[in-house]
Amino acid sequence: MKIFAIADLHLSFDERVGKPMDIYGGQWINHTDRLKENWEETITKDDFILIPGDISWALKKEEALADLEWIHKLPGKKIITKGNHDLWWTGIGKLNKLYEDMVFLQNDFYAIEDIAICGSRGWICPGSDEFCKHDNKIYDRELLRLEFSLSAAEKAGFKRIIGMLHYPPTNDRMQQSGFTELFARYGAEQVVYGHLHGKDGFKNGFKGVMNGVSYHLVSLDYVQCKPLQI
Repeated sequence: MKIFAIADLHLSFDERVGKPMDIYGGQWINHTDRLKENWEETITKDDFILIPGDISWALKKEEALADLEWIHKLPGKKIITKGNHDLWWTGIGKLNKLYEDMVFLQNDFYAIEDIAICGSRGWICPGSDEFCKHDNKIYDRELLRLEFSLSAAEKAGFKRIIGMLHYPPTNDRMQQSGFTELFARYGAEQVVYGHLHGKDGFKNGFKGVMNGVSYHLVSLDYVQCKPLQI
């Protein structure tokens, strides 16, 4: 059993969605074909893959089903958290009834043997240039959701934790945040996140060890359509 991670699939297989990624060039050209090939070469049915957000461009769940079906047909057990573009994400209970091999994680954790997978969407962190008063309310709410997930794992007796965020865990100055504080306090070993794209974006994500926690940027274009083993 191995654990992999990749974020920001940005799928749009439903004809009603119409959001091709090829227009962005680079790693986004034929990205679904390349991702499928790399996925099937490295991931088996016994492996797990963490997908921290921005799964589909769909606005409604009915439009996202073609994208979810595409993921479902790939090998491995998928653990999914919400991204800022996942506007189709409604009704966590109903989502978790769709597929046996796909878990939609919200305010809870998922156990892989002795490891608890915990996470939330996250948000822009204080100290970022674009952070404003409106962001503070959302930031506090996402901290609460992350703590729900981490505390549930702790109460269940898990000592090993891997975290998932869609947004980076720090601001672009790489300063500590409420997210990094929570992951450190609950003893997370590793955290994966996405959201950042292109060379200018990649440099704004902390990569390395902070307070004993290893952080990995796994946005699709950063890992070049190859799920990262963690």
